[in-house]
Amino acid sequence: MSRQMGDSHRRFLQTMMASGIIDESGAKALHQHCCETHSTQYAPDRLDDFIDTINSKLQPMFMQIRKGMSEDNGHQHYALVNMVENDVTRMSSDYADNELELFKKTMDLIVGSEDGKASSTDILNSTDSMTTKKLKKSEIEHLLNRLVQDKWLSEKRGEYTLSTRCIIEMEPYIRAMYQDQVKVCHICHAIAFQCQICENPTCGIKIHNPCVARYFKGRTEPRCPACEDFWPHEIPEVRRPRSQSRR
Repeated sequence: MSRQMGDSHRRFLQTMMASGIIDESGAKALHQHCCETHSTQYAPDRLDDFIDTINSKLQPMFMQIRKGMSEDNGHQHYALVNMVENDVTRMSSDYADNELELFKKTMDLIVGSEDGKASSTDILNSTDSMTTKKLKKSEIEHLLNRLVQDKWLSEKRGEYTLSTRCIIEMEPYIRAMYQDQVKVCHICHAIAFQCQICENPTCGIKIHNPCVARYFKGRTEPRCPACEDFWPHEIPEVRRPRSQSRR
């Protein structure tokens, strides 16, 4: 595969710069669109090679299109990552100091929780220990909405989780900042927040819910892949991407 950047690669990169993150089905459709628009040879199974060509040109600028999994549904995503500023400081151009402090406190709550979630009430209460200018309740609500809209957080029924974009972009920061708290999925080896945990006190491995679904699919008696103890949790169903589920 040619490593030469062409107009199709540039169009793909421009779209990634605008969106920040895109799921795998969207990336495949964008790949096809860019190749067809610029009359470039299109190979449906060479998306990663296509992206590698872009990454080879982004490397001197310390940028990269990186692949990661959604903890919510297990679908793959591609995110444009700044490899120099991979901590919260990279958000400083978009958020004020007190807003960044609250985001850090929200991360602390999520990482320190057993289920990888933080309630809006807990986030609101965390402002009591802020060292920067405290935010009003209405300002906190507006900030949380912005963080969801900008794809740093995800929200369901008043509970907040780190978004797929946040985990992919800030993984080095999260691993370094929370090294004593963060565990990885036993199956895919990526950071695990929303997951199931082996109840054997001498084991305690974590497995992402989507990885649980895939690993235990079809097994009549699910057992921990590390210690062989019975796996007592409910096994979720494998959630296929919408494009596949229609077939």
